Amino acid sequence: MKGAVLYNPYECYPVQLRKVQRMQQELSALGIEVQTLPNDGTFVYLRNGGVHCDLQADFVLYLDKERIVPRLLERCGLRVFNSAAATEICDDKLLTHAFLADSGIPMPDTIVGPLCYNPDAQVSDGYIRSVVRALGLPMVVKECHGSFGEQVYLCQTERQLADLLQRLKHKPYLLQRYEKDSFGRDMRVIVIGGKVLCGMLRTNKDDFRSNAAQGAVCSAVTVPKHIADMCVKAANLIGLDYCGVDVLLGEEPKLCEVNSNAAFEAMEACTGVNVAQAYARHIAKCMQQK
Repeated sequence: MKGAVLYNPYECYPVQLRKVQRMQQELSALGIEVQTLPNDGTFVYLRNGGVHCDLQADFVLYLDKERIVPRLLERCGLRVFNSAAATEICDDKLLTHAFLADSGIPMPDTIVGPLCYNPDAQVSDGYIRSVVRALGLPMVVKECHGSFGEQVYLCQTERQLADLLQRLKHKPYLLQRYEKDSFGRDMRVIVIGGKVLCGMLRTNKDDFRSNAAQGAVCSAVTVPKHIADMCVKAANLIGLDYCGVDVLLGEEPKLCEVNSNAAFEAMEACTGVNVAQAYARHIAKCMQQK
């Protein structure tokens, strides 16, 4: 069996590069011939009105967020982990919430941020007042595309909100009700093949964001059944082979995000669970059953 591991050619996060190495190691340990390649588009492209692929592989482990390449790979008959459709849903935070709407999965109240196509336009005071009436203050604002909590903001006042939206008006973004009971803490749950593998609590006493990259302290936890069921349901609805689900903690736990390309270094360190091995075994099992 042959596999290709694709990663972003501009990847600058060491934790993600180590993830590529770990997956290559665990896939190779199963006897799979693995090549790792930057996802630069040179191996699958459009030619003579069709899709041409130079990859000599039976499957692709897609550790990137670009949306078109996995679709082209699937057109060429390759099994892609995760699928192109699932990756697209998870890469856009707003699309994730819209896709899971009416599923019975609790999520924070969310408003779609309007895109602006006029560089001279100003975000109106009326709009600011309307979203504050709907969601209250403080308010969470997220760019739809981003990782490690770097594009997530907490606005305490209408002025802060107006200044932020003026900067973000040309980018896709969402606005969410602030879940105060989950300040600086959440639960990250790894789901592989429709089953919860492990989970950890992430706690940050200095920041409302609980990402490990933002300084959160991580500790292993047994995932309660009602949270496990919610995470598995989300993963199955989206069609994910692998994901990290982030759950806001409070009187009623709520789904925050679903990450199709979730890093697992912190999870492995605090739980002792070999996440890379479990994912590699899932891939091998799927390919053997194909």
